Amino acid sequence: MNDFYGLPADSLTSDFLRVDYLTTAGPRLVRLFLAGSEENLLAELPEAGWETTYGHFYLRGGHRLWAAPEAPDRSDYPDNEGVTVTATAGSVQIAGPVEAATGLRKVLVVTLAPDAAALTLEHRLENHGLWPIETAPWAITQLPHGGEAYLPFPQEPVDAAGLLPNRSVALWSYVSWHDPRLQLDDDLLCVRGLAIPSIFKIGTLTRTGRIAYLRNGVLLLREFDPQPDAAHPDYNCNAEIYANEQFLELEALGPLRSLPPGRAAVHVERWQLLQGEFDRERIRGLLDPAFSP
Repeated sequence: MNDFYGLPADSLTSDFLRVDYLTTAGPRLVRLFLAGSEENLLAELPEAGWETTYGHFYLRGGHRLWAAPEAPDRSDYPDNEGVTVTATAGSVQIAGPVEAATGLRKVLVVTLAPDAAALTLEHRLENHGLWPIETAPWAITQLPHGGEAYLPFPQEPVDAAGLLPNRSVALWSYVSWHDPRLQLDDDLLCVRGLAIPSIFKIGTLTRTGRIAYLRNGVLLLREFDPQPDAAHPDYNCNAEIYANEQFLELEALGPLRSLPPGRAAVHVERWQLLQGEFDRERIRGLLDPAFSP
């Protein structure tokens, strides 16, 4: 048992990774270490947050589950207490309480791979309310500055004749195309983690289901089922990047659906931590689902 800035926490470990999670708040993953390293690969933001109708919401850093589409006092419902933890060998389930205002319960199941620096994350939104909820699982990872986040653009046409558009980008009202953090290639969207005071956000629909963050020679590669033919939030985005002066967020979203009472929406990701030299061509290869690291 350890702690995260005074909050009780525990660890899930393998020969390759250590994951720290909160045991009384969340569900939240707050630290991620490669074996033998003391560098947390996730951002630490113990004091960051804001007031909501239902109390103070703490960002904390690390990895969390939200419900999209974003709305004040709904997405950021405080998760400061009431967590239930069920741990087994190599895996842990962290379940929050049912949110009084939304009827949703957020559950995160983490399983470490026994033979690699990899883990599987199951994100589950459960509707414990009385009515259907239009929502989508939204998996958000806060990362320290100093790296680069990548979302792939498709190159192949989506119809046999090549007449239809094959890529799209969503921008938020506060974003400028001239932001120095943004770099666009024909097949790759890159956002650099720079401590710039203005906020930035961009999203797209990736058909590969792979997104990544590279920092100090370590690549966090996240893979999920992209489900490109299903409707998604935010002008049909299943992958997004948010950045501000303190951190960068790499985000993945499941399809938008009407979730009936008693049912759950599930978003599953596999994370791999890769080390070495990474140029753009290697990153392009890693973001191709035909390539296996």
